[in-house]
Amino acid sequence: MLNRLKETSVLQVFVFRISTALVLTASALVAQTPVAAVPVSTSDALPAPEATAPPPSTAGVYPLSQVRRGLRGTAWTVFEGTKPEPMEVEILGVLRGARGPGKDMILARLHGEKPEYTGVVAGMSGSPVYVDGKLLGSLSYKIGQFSKEPIAGITPIEQMLEVRDLPVHDPVTVAERGSSPSKVTDENGQGFSAMETPLVMSGFDPEAIRLWKDRMAGTGLEMVSAGGGAGSGTSGDNESDDAPLMPGSAVSMQLVRGDLEIAATCTVTYVDPKQLLACGHPVLQAGPVSLPMTSSEVVATLASPLNAFKIVNTGRTIGAFTEDRDAAIRGELGATAKMIPISIAMTGATGTVERKIEVADLPTLTPSAVLVSVYQTLLETNLSGSTASYHITGQIAVDGMPPAPIDSWGTPGEPAAPQLMAAVGVADSFNRLYANASREGSIKSVRLQVDAIPQNLHVEMESARLVSSSIVHPGDKIIVEATLRPWEQPARNVRLGFTLPARLEAGTLRLLVGSASALDRTLEAARPANKPMSVTAAADRLRGLHSADHVFVSMLLPESQASLEGRTLESLPLSMANTLESQRSGVDVGLHGESIVPAAEAPAGGVLSGQAILALRVEAGGGLH
Repeated sequence: MLNRLKETSVLQVFVFRISTALVLTASALVAQTPVAAVPVSTSDALPAPEATAPPPSTAGVYPLSQVRRGLRGTAWTVFEGTKPEPMEVEILGVLRGARGPGKDMILARLHGEKPEYTGVVAGMSGSPVYVDGKLLGSLSYKIGQFSKEPIAGITPIEQMLEVRDLPVHDPVTVAERGSSPSKVTDENGQGFSAMETPLVMSGFDPEAIRLWKDRMAGTGLEMVSAGGGAGSGTSGDNESDDAPLMPGSAVSMQLVRGDLEIAATCTVTYVDPKQLLACGHPVLQAGPVSLPMTSSEVVATLASPLNAFKIVNTGRTIGAFTEDRDAAIRGELGATAKMIPISIAMTGATGTVERKIEVADLPTLTPSAVLVSVYQTLLETNLSGSTASYHITGQIAVDGMPPAPIDSWGTPGEPAAPQLMAAVGVADSFNRLYANASREGSIKSVRLQVDAIPQNLHVEMESARLVSSSIVHPGDKIIVEATLRPWEQPARNVRLGFTLPARLEAGTLRLLVGSASALDRTLEAARPANKPMSVTAAADRLRGLHSADHVFVSMLLPESQASLEGRTLESLPLSMANTLESQRSGVDVGLHGESIVPAAEAPAGGVLSGQAILALRVEAGGGLH
């Protein structure tokens, strides 16, 4: 037994010496062999020493058909400043049809000190990924939340280039489409979603930011990050103004610019002398767009297991985004975006301050951007508080038609803050024209004048009564008295007089006494419902709205009334009513069995609320008056 152990030990020593000799011999041979003669595959090993910049977009494309598990590559993104930094990428495989039929997604794990610390970061979408120096695609999707590993989905560059090759066209207003962020789910039910697009809201108070998040929930733009703007699209003081644009650079899409700014930021994947591709997923999936494109500086990257994002400053305008598609957004270098200019002049105790902004012309976003921008402007005044009132007047200019008026009030005591109520009134008037399907001309401009009044102008109508007799005759003079109570002031009585039409027949006549909103709601109810309204009719209705700071008396006559192209035709003869009856299937024609005829009005001393119905008995023959 002892002899066998000795033989085994001798044999092991002999084998070890032979192996060592072979290794040393091989090392000597390698040392004598020229470096160029040794083929090296970078695909299956970690990348060689890091390059100082990403390869140009002309370096070629790495085909999706050659992607397999175990490939190694490099992704580039900006963690701080304007210079893209490399990070290692390990390909885990291809998820077939993960982004939709025929739309594959490449799954990858990120390596490196920074990505392993920050994880997958909002604003990283679009970061180009290279294998063997060729462009594979862009980091665009993340998996779940609180992930312990930086695993991301890559949009193949071949699908992104389809967006590059779309025909260039003039920007057009497009119908509202589904604007929820792209989501996919694997077979285990684990959800993938597009990396969030960090949103800079420069110049906005927390109240306005919360309103934006409420309005844009589910669109992928509700996430708000810290950051700043570069003013009205001109050169700012950040380093992005002079930094060269390259794959991996940060780039921003402005939704509002000027004295206020809302901008979404992602990363450039591909750039050539005329255009670039970014994000690797849609921002709003709006199709053709016209949005300013700016350079960006990443001030810092905030690491968070719940919500990691880039803190950015937008820079100078470098062109316009023209396509917002499923696989990428496309920007044209040097192009000019079409925006809607809005000027807001606000007058208060300390003088007049003017704000000028431009808002994107995009159905999924523009109404919310107008609302939030006006709301923010009202929040800026030093008079802002629980006792201030706001009156906004102005006009909306539309190509091919006369300007339409805006008249909106906001006072304390309403369902929301007075600033918000006044802004909602403006947004409602704007949207009647902007969202109208028959509008052919573009919105040229919006001009607003804001009067900030340091007192509560809310007035309540407590009661209304007849001063004259309730038994009347055609042609009689009627006097109505309304009791109005201003906020924290004594009640006062307002008398309104008018003459009954001589054509009245015997019967009951009702009077509507109250606010402009009560009168306008009654008129609106008498108009055709569930029928689209032309933009001309919508503008006429805006012109026909009544002043909120007046009290009104209206007769509800037992006569036919028609609504025709936004105009009200009262007390129609039977022959005309019969003619219009045959046209009731028309778009803007409606008949009502009762005519609402405003008869008298008087200043209410503030924004009035409340209403009352009074009844008169009309007798045939002449009256005492």
